[in-house]
Amino acid sequence: MNRHDARDASASKPPIARNGTTAPAMGANALAGKPLAHRRRDLPTGESRRPIRRPWRAVREALRRIPLAAWTCALLAVVNAVGWSVISPPFQLPDEPSHFAYVQHLAETGHLPSSNGEHYPQAEEVAMSYLLQTQVRFSQENHPISTPAEQQQLESELDVPYSRSQPGDAGVAASQPPLYYALETIPYALASGGTLLDQLALMRLLSALFGGLTALFAFMFLREALPGTPWVWTVGGLGVALTPALAMMSGAVNPDALLFAVSSALFYCLARAFRRGLTRRIAIAIGATIAIGCMTKLTFLGLVPGAVLALVALAVRDARASGRTAYRSLAVALALAAAPACLYLIDNALSGKTTLNVLSGTLTATGHRSIPGAIAYIWQIYLPRLPDMTPTFHGTSGEAIWFEQLVGKYGWLDTTFPAWVVKVALFPAAILALLFARALVASRGALRLRLVEILIYLVMALGVLAIIGIDEYIHRIPNEYMQFRYVLPLVALMGAALALAARGAGRRWGPVAGALIVMLLLAHDLFSQLLVISRYYG
Repeated sequence: MNRHDARDASASKPPIARNGTTAPAMGANALAGKPLAHRRRDLPTGESRRPIRRPWRAVREALRRIPLAAWTCALLAVVNAVGWSVISPPFQLPDEPSHFAYVQHLAETGHLPSSNGEHYPQAEEVAMSYLLQTQVRFSQENHPISTPAEQQQLESELDVPYSRSQPGDAGVAASQPPLYYALETIPYALASGGTLLDQLALMRLLSALFGGLTALFAFMFLREALPGTPWVWTVGGLGVALTPALAMMSGAVNPDALLFAVSSALFYCLARAFRRGLTRRIAIAIGATIAIGCMTKLTFLGLVPGAVLALVALAVRDARASGRTAYRSLAVALALAAAPACLYLIDNALSGKTTLNVLSGTLTATGHRSIPGAIAYIWQIYLPRLPDMTPTFHGTSGEAIWFEQLVGKYGWLDTTFPAWVVKVALFPAAILALLFARALVASRGALRLRLVEILIYLVMALGVLAIIGIDEYIHRIPNEYMQFRYVLPLVALMGAALALAARGAGRRWGPVAGALIVMLLLAHDLFSQLLVISRYYG
């Protein structure tokens, strides 16, 4: 045997393991004669085929990683919103006739509304007439129909095939982007075999699902923002789910329901990026969320400057470790965020639709007003009036109006608690504020390390407050325009405030304080529902 033959023979022998036994051969010859499945299984890692990526598996794994407590908060929010949708009479929730008309026109014609007038399709007008919608709205002494004769007359009119597409007015909803309304055409079509009120009820259920997403993303935001104290995530998540104003609007046909969900999702994505880095996947999620929000309601634009600032800050921070990869992620996020909005604006510019008309009208309306006057006006919406400021509100102040809204104004803001309830509510509100402040003081070291992230959230909050104040300054309708639901895009931050208030009670008493906070919010929600029931059915 020559030298080459000896080398070949030694190569053909199976390797010897450390314990003296013969190790299994892993070469191609060892796989000969085995079934194909065994060959694939026995192949070493380097020779195996790449596994096929299945996106649904990644989604399923991501859903499995969501804690059970988060799903519980989401389920409670859905149930709460459904309850509010049941006790609220048809078209007795803010601007619901306009939003329903938008969906109806889009579903029946395939086109967006053509006017912001309030001459709705005949089918809707007849339904509201027999429901006594205008008589009940703003008049607490009037109640919806209740007798069998009135109900029978309503049902007979609902069976008449009145027009559902003309004249194309959508009131205050006409200036809003179409995403929410396009989604609502699905339950509208599914209930097409029933009456107009059946369609309205099913459309409200879709909004209730968005309410569940709001609570879910608020919980996940707290999971990323407050990773050290898991029990407070449930306190904040339940606090969001039990917020009466959120549940009321999530039980209505109103784009606010989707707006709240998308806003909470944006806060969650940003918190995740600050904690884990601006990866390509997170950048795509942030960009897509911004795009969805801009196509949902114009109020979302108040969050956009802070979100863009966050993306830039994250890219600069992560570029130290990943170099240009961070800036590529930034470019992807910005491109995704801007693309749908640009397409929508181009379409409006070419067709002369309502949105650009509203924006141009806004610029015209503000042209003769001063910036210092606007600042003074907006200041008084949220803060006490300074000595040299011209009074904006007569008989009350802006912060008092907001607190009254927080305690509870429902329906068309015509269903309110007695004045003494607002005064009593000051006591628990003060305790929560003190606990929140104590938590901030106790965590001041950690806050310094996350100063950039906190400032981003502050900019986003100020952006929402500013866009509300500017719109109110343009229209000058104090006390009517200011509604607590307008600040609910910040509901994830409100959940964080409740969570920090619970943590502010200390390690020993914190869980007790958290339980008491949830019980307080549950009582507030239940008494708010009882208030609405007594208003319409008492």
